[in-house]
Amino acid sequence: MNVLFIVNGPAYGSELPFNALRLAGTLAKRDGVHVRVFLMGDAVVSAIDGQQVPDGYYHLDRMIRSLLRRDGEIGCCGTCLDARGLEEKQLVEGALRSSMEQLADWTLDADRIVTF
Repeated sequence: MNVLFIVNGPAYGSELPFNALRLAGTLAKRDGVHVRVFLMGDAVVSAIDGQQVPDGYYHLDRMIRSLLRRDGEIGCCGTCLDARGLEEKQLVEGALRSSMEQLADWTLDADRIVTF
């Protein structure tokens, strides 16, 4: 089964990306489930590598790395990265600059779509 997550919420301004990545990681542990996450809008900040957050706070970059180790895929909207002055080299290794074309392909390939 292919599950697509489309995440729009701000990385640390809400818990939307956190909860999306929690569920995505849990699903990725299950046999026969392939997880893809497409980050849009302020959610692209979730994929910045080496985040410095207060003690006791969650690290979205670490959650993304964990998902990638489970053969998950992470796409980051290129237009959204550009709007925030972010480059692909700033992203967690394996998180890729992506496009609406890629999102369209992933959408058509998905058995389930979850939005946050």
